[in-house]
Amino acid sequence: MKPRVIGLWAAFLAAHVLVAWLGWVYPTQPMGDVVLVYQPWSASALSGGAIVGITESWVYPQPALLPMFLTQLLAWPLNSLVGTTGAYLIGWAVLITALDAVGFGVLVGRVGTAARRSAGWFWTAALLLFGPIAMYRIDAVTVPLAVIGGCWLVRRPTVAAAVLTLAAWVKIWPGALVVAAIAAARTRMRILLVFLATSAAIVVVLFLLGADRHLFGFIFEQTGRGLQIEAVAATPFMWMAAAGAASIDYSFEILTFQIGAPGVEVLSTLLTPLMALAAIGVLLLGAVKAARGASFPRLFPPLALTLVAVLIVTNKVGSPQFQTWLIAPVILWIIFDRTRAGIPAALVLILAGLTCLVYPLTYDGLLRAELVPVLLLTARNALVIVLLVIAVRALIRVPIARSAKRN
Repeated sequence: MKPRVIGLWAAFLAAHVLVAWLGWVYPTQPMGDVVLVYQPWSASALSGGAIVGITESWVYPQPALLPMFLTQLLAWPLNSLVGTTGAYLIGWAVLITALDAVGFGVLVGRVGTAARRSAGWFWTAALLLFGPIAMYRIDAVTVPLAVIGGCWLVRRPTVAAAVLTLAAWVKIWPGALVVAAIAAARTRMRILLVFLATSAAIVVVLFLLGADRHLFGFIFEQTGRGLQIEAVAATPFMWMAAAGAASIDYSFEILTFQIGAPGVEVLSTLLTPLMALAAIGVLLLGAVKAARGASFPRLFPPLALTLVAVLIVTNKVGSPQFQTWLIAPVILWIIFDRTRAGIPAALVLILAGLTCLVYPLTYDGLLRAELVPVLLLTARNALVIVLLVIAVRALIRVPIARSAKRN
């Protein structure tokens, strides 16, 4: 292994140790989801109680329980030493570090090209800037899976499609990478068939486990949600809250803070169809580019990033960990087309820092609609829109083959 790669690995693993520790010392308990919801959900299922997604509807796809179960196994030897809560947190940090290490190994390996080393440094920097939310959320399971699947799309499209599909059944967003690959890759039919076959196999297993009525509950659970305070669309309402013209309310059903103000319900209802229309439009643009001869390395990265950015910008939910979805498409942009990945990568790193400043560092003030946290949130949300515009612009500028131009 080259010294430069050894140093990169050392920095990546050290970043995980630091970020895992920061989860214990930062305000607002940024690792709270792990012990307040993941641990009880998995403990209930393992003890013969309710099984979320099987015996009752759940906000996540059912395979998201798998890493929660695995953490229970990792935590078990430590329960008597640090207590069940501490053990589960340590187990979760170990699990995410291990998954990231596998993804990092696929990305940079033992040698690593210059582009892959750059992508490795980007991932390390993003992890540090995002802070604890980059590890202590279920989304952290999907980031390395998305990186692995994306890296294998060219040489191992069948395996890549299976990995990305599994990731999408943990948290939906990696599905954006699947549809981007179907639009951009020459092996699109193989990717599509693997996606359908893998999804069908998962559905059959879940049905046999008794999911039936709750099989797609994670879709319907999202429809009734209000507008979360950190969502991009909530930004004007947060300024209204700062002026005393809107309220910040806690939903005990969804376990999140939402905006209460005139017009919020209408906007929240419109966002989901807007997301669908925007995603379809972007996908059609990518498909047209591919049909006219655009190369996969030029087309796939901006298409994937645009689709992921659409999911964030038009989402009624604005959880801080959603920003970590941007890590994988930027990594893939760096390794496929490094010369054009600089601006998106820089913007995502700035977004990571702003996200950490909003949550957890100034989140208490945000709940009181104080000026500085609202300014930070506004800057973060505005930058996400800028990133979307830049990604769309790059997608439009993807060249088509000369032969297609003549035809």
